[in-house]
Amino acid sequence: MTKRKRLLTLGAILLSFSLVMAGCGTKDEDSKTGTAGEDGKITKLIVGTDATYAPMESMDASGNIVGIDIDIVNAIAEELGIEVEYKNYGWEPLFPAVDSVEVDFAVSSITITEERQKSYDFTDPYFVANQLILVPEDSTVENFQDLKDLRVAVQINTTGHIVTQGLQGETSTNIRAIETMPLAITEMINGNADAAVGDNAVVIEYKTQNPNVKVKTVEDDSFEKEFYGLMVKRGNKEVLDLLNKGIQAVKDNGKLKEITGFDVE
Repeated sequence: MTKRKRLLTLGAILLSFSLVMAGCGTKDEDSKTGTAGEDGKITKLIVGTDATYAPMESMDASGNIVGIDIDIVNAIAEELGIEVEYKNYGWEPLFPAVDSVEVDFAVSSITITEERQKSYDFTDPYFVANQLILVPEDSTVENFQDLKDLRVAVQINTTGHIVTQGLQGETSTNIRAIETMPLAITEMINGNADAAVGDNAVVIEYKTQNPNVKVKTVEDDSFEKEFYGLMVKRGNKEVLDLLNKGIQAVKDNGKLKEITGFDVE
């Protein structure tokens, strides 16, 4: 083999090796997000949400994203000494936004479930909720089992959707899976569903803000407590640890209880 050929062969091997190593490095970097300062510490995080879930997250008259979840994240950011920027993605697009690191984490009343933990990492819980049934005022529904053969409106791919599928079956044509919870409730108000099932805070907020709408809530002890967490890209330990530090801080100083009205263990 000539010297020239040997050099070309060696160059090709080194190039192949460098590409493999670059590929390995990219995989590690893909899980790291956040804007860092000169010292390498995170100074800013982009936050994704679905601002259609009052009182947890919604848009005010000026177009600002507000709500209990937002107040909690703001309190966490203040404790950590970092800046946060919110982006309204909607519920379904929120998950791929975290996957593709368009956002550093998501806050949107996201219940921590075993299924979601297979694809994402979650912080420690910061909020406790449960499902609540909303029906017309003259409805005879008394518990969740009464919905077995009725038309039920839910927000798609939420825990309300999941528990209703558990009751009626995943392929039930009686389940009206709608893009947002307000639209799911509207579906019921318009007579296209017999009930709506959703997180208690959101259902109660709707009833409070619409006193002239003839509806009532139905509680059921069979609904298990649900714990909300901040959702990050799987493997993003740096942001996960930072957020957990902030959550613990607002628990310890009482700010979390001040915002939510209760302790979260």
